[in-house]
Formats: sequence, C-alpha cells, structure tokens
Amino acid sequence: MNRQRPIVFGVAGGTASGKTTVARNILRAVGAAKVAYLPHDAYYKDCPHLTLTERAQQNYDHPRSLENKLLVMHIKMLLAGRSVQVPVYDFTLHRRTDETTLVEPSPIILVDGILIFTKRRLRELMDVKIFVDTADDVRFIRRLKRDMEERGRSLDSVIEQYLTTVRPMHMKFVEPSKEFADVIIPHGGENRVAMEMVVSRLRELLTHPFSH
Repeated sequence: MNRQRPIVFGVAGGTASGKTTVARNILRAVGAAKVAYLPHDAYYKDCPHLTLTERAQQNYDHPRSLENKLLVMHIKMLLAGRSVQVPVYDFTLHRRTDETTLVEPSPIILVDGILIFTKRRLRELMDVKIFVDTADDVRFIRRLKRDMEERGRSLDSVIEQYLTTVRPMHMKFVEPSKEFADVIIPHGGENRVAMEMVVSRLRELLTHPFSH
C-alpha cells in the first residue's frame, strides 16, 4: 500500500506579522495530530564562542543566521517518514539549549519563518506557500511588546535592533520574497475569509493527496 506523501506548507512574512497566529489556526482547524511543525526560529545557528554581548549584537534577520541545511534535511526526513529532533533556542541567551523537540512524521509539514522563501532549496520542498502581509507599524508594535514581555529586552535595545537590522533586512530579503508566495494574506490570522480558504485548500489536499 503506497504511503501518502505529506504536504509541505510554508508560512512566511515579516517579523510579528501574524505567522504564528496563522500556524495556530491551521493546527486548530486540521488537528495538531496531523501536523509536523517546524518553526524556522528554532534553527538559529549556535555561537557558543561568542559572549552574550557579542551574540546580542549579531544580525538575526539575515538568512546566514539560520542553519537552513539542517531544516532542509529535517523536511526531507519527515517526507521519508522519519522523525526528527528539532533544536530548542533560548532567545534570552541567544543560544541553543541542550534540549530538542521530537517531531513525528505527519500528513502536513508546517514550516514558518520570516526568511523561509529566501532559500530556493526550501521553496522547492513546499507545496503551498503563504505570505502574511501586515502593516509595518503594526508589526513593530507587536514585536516591541513581545520582545519586552517574553524575551526580557529593554525598550532601547528593541528599537535599536529594529532600526539597524530588522527593518533593513526586511526590505532586502523578506519583502522581495513575497513574489514566491502562492497566496498573500493581509492582516494575518485575523483575516477569517483568507484563513477559511487556506484551511479548505489544506483539507482538499489531504483528501486528494495526488492533486498537489
């Protein structure tokens, strides 16, 4: 009996655009048991040779800051029916922890991150590519709130990082990658009509596995 090939579903967009909300809506709609979730943020390179201050000053919005080869390998392993150990990244220390998260093969492989469409090797593995498009000021406010509350950052450090790396890298890498998307969702996961269309398409692909 032939095993159904999993659907690789990519969700990209700028920082704090609502990618996680879209991902959660998908998990809730189709069932978490059917989804292998690979957040690109988990694949930041580990730099133990640098001090905490030096690590904090790195450009985490450039494609080179992520271990994309490992992510590609993990997607291919899941497609082959093998489980993977996803890194766990500590954003307060800018380091990978000693822990990993076991992700089992599932009918849907969901990958999200700001830079996942910038790498051809990643795009070629994706069956459906969604770009979450949210206004710059809304994204900045969300990021400011998140980084201060969840990642222990100061107001000044968040603003400095946004102006020196986040915004320039968004304009250079993230925004141009929008052209590779199959669907662009304005206003993120709050766009109910768009989310219903995406979930409907996913369910269709699950029902007819050879149509994608």
